[in-house]
Amino acid sequence: MNRIKQAFKDRLWLGVIIVGLFAGLIGGGIRLGINNLVQHHEEVTSTRVPAGSNKSGGTKVNKNKADLNGEASQAYKSVQGAVVSVINKQKVQQSSGTLGIFGYGNSSNSSSDSSSDNKLETASEGSGVIYKKSGNSAYVVTNNHVVKGSNALQVILSNGKKVNADLVGADSATDLAVLKINATNVKTVASFGNSNSIVPGQDVLAIGSPMGSEYANTVTKGIISAKDRTLKAGTDGTLTSVIQTDAAINSGNSGGPLINMAGQVIGINSMKLASDTQGSSVEGIGFAIPSNEVVTIINQLIKNGKITRPSLGISMVDLSNVTSDQQQSVLKLPTSVSKGVVIIDVNSGSVADTAGLKKYDVITKLGDTQVTDAGSLKAALYKYKVGQNAKVTYYRDGQRHTATLHLTKSADTTSTDDSQQDNN
Repeated sequence: MNRIKQAFKDRLWLGVIIVGLFAGLIGGGIRLGINNLVQHHEEVTSTRVPAGSNKSGGTKVNKNKADLNGEASQAYKSVQGAVVSVINKQKVQQSSGTLGIFGYGNSSNSSSDSSSDNKLETASEGSGVIYKKSGNSAYVVTNNHVVKGSNALQVILSNGKKVNADLVGADSATDLAVLKINATNVKTVASFGNSNSIVPGQDVLAIGSPMGSEYANTVTKGIISAKDRTLKAGTDGTLTSVIQTDAAINSGNSGGPLINMAGQVIGINSMKLASDTQGSSVEGIGFAIPSNEVVTIINQLIKNGKITRPSLGISMVDLSNVTSDQQQSVLKLPTSVSKGVVIIDVNSGSVADTAGLKKYDVITKLGDTQVTDAGSLKAALYKYKVGQNAKVTYYRDGQRHTATLHLTKSADTTSTDDSQQDNN
């Protein structure tokens, strides 16, 4: 009997436990379902676009907390009024006849002697900066390539007024030119800083008219990337020292100023590197003519209207353009000599002729400068003034010689020869 009662109690407790487990599972499921429903409702409510609208707006412009009179802004303001656009006007041949089926022909009411006339049109646009005001005249420095080939020149001042300009002088070797304009509307004149004192990493601004006068007085900011780069400038390939900057310089910026944060002109923007030797795109590599060089050149242009430099009176080719066989058989050069210039012709009575230089002599050094090609020879020669002496090192029939050049002759370097055979 006791065993039967105990078995009944055990079954009773087992039933209670099973019922409790089922109740717990059902209760947990209900709670989980309720939680999911609540979470889904919250998500829908938080992402649903609210009904109605705020018709009154209410948004406002707050006070500008940025410094509007920072160093760069002050530098720009101090020079901006002196920066101009330079317009190169050239003659274009135009027909005054009527356009027929086979081209232009004389109209019935036009005379035969008026079938064509010359009209000035804008050939190119560049930039410049006013650096001097004297009496009724003001002077603008720009690039030679900006004004090259012009039949007339115009300058657009910072206030938008257009004035005529006269070319005072130009120098292709340094790619600089000076223009003269009426000073009546000139209010601001830029000043030059010492380009020898600049350092890489220094902040600079480039100001000009990129892509033409439509974007006049555009300012871009960058740094000095390198103080002294050597590049071939002008049409004669003369080597020159330039400032490298990453301030954006585009077509039309040529002739505009590169300024420091004190508003001083430390260079005249001249060119940019558009692609490397593999043809890939290059960004952030622009060049400016150092202000110290600019001042030296423009002072001479104002005084004389041109730049006169020493001339050797020779025609020459780079030694690298002479075959190895000819270097050995004709020039008889030692194998240690691989760079220099070969004299092709010597003008009678010239500086080179007086010093005893002859055809097929190979110049390898001028003064303390190694001569590697015609550009480096001209760069070394142009460091001297007419009247000075210079020591030249050359090879003749395989033997090394030196001579003293008395630089008594000069040449006007505003015009140059683009042919492979250089003259100097």
